[in-house]
Amino acid sequence: MPGRQHLRDVPLTEDTTEPEPEPAPAARPEDPLRRIAIIAMAVLVPVVVALVVLVNVLGGNDDATDHSGHDPADVDAGAPSQRADLPVLPVEVPPVTPEAEASCPALMNSLPLELTGELSRAVNSDSLFAYAWGEPPIVLVCGVDRPAGFVVGVAAIQIEGVQWYVDTTDPDSTVWTTIDRPVYVQIALPASVDSAPVTSLSPEIAAALPYREPTPGPG
Repeated sequence: MPGRQHLRDVPLTEDTTEPEPEPAPAARPEDPLRRIAIIAMAVLVPVVVALVVLVNVLGGNDDATDHSGHDPADVDAGAPSQRADLPVLPVEVPPVTPEAEASCPALMNSLPLELTGELSRAVNSDSLFAYAWGEPPIVLVCGVDRPAGFVVGVAAIQIEGVQWYVDTTDPDSTVWTTIDRPVYVQIALPASVDSAPVTSLSPEIAAALPYREPTPGPG
């Protein structure tokens, strides 16, 4: 019919208005007791761990046996002896001279604990420049006097670059004395012992004491 308008011909207007955002939920207030509990845990946990470790360390030494069922090892049982189990040996030495003080420490610090199969032994002397091995003893003294028998015309024996004067006047011992070093070094051997100890010690003496031209006494 004229003048009548169908509703379906009327265009619908699109609503472009954006919906208002929903309000964010209110933040939950922080529980002060929960915060205190967290701080307390952070402090107490390391303390408890440290106490447990300390108890284990201190308490672990109280057991006579370990957890494997074996007794603890004796540390000293397998340790080698550094000196022979012999009585202290008294050794007579001359007064210490400035030359001995300057030269002998280098030699004494290089001496071996074992010499030709004999272990060192404790000595009792008036200086630090005496050393001994075995029984019957092999005795070394650094800084002795020039041997009375070392005079002009007396032959010397050279071993491993060291010159020696040999005194055999005592039937019970042989006394070897260096004659080409800043100080005289004496090695007394039992008469039954050959020159092997002197041969072994000559390189030590040559390394510790520099060469000096021999000065024999008047003939």
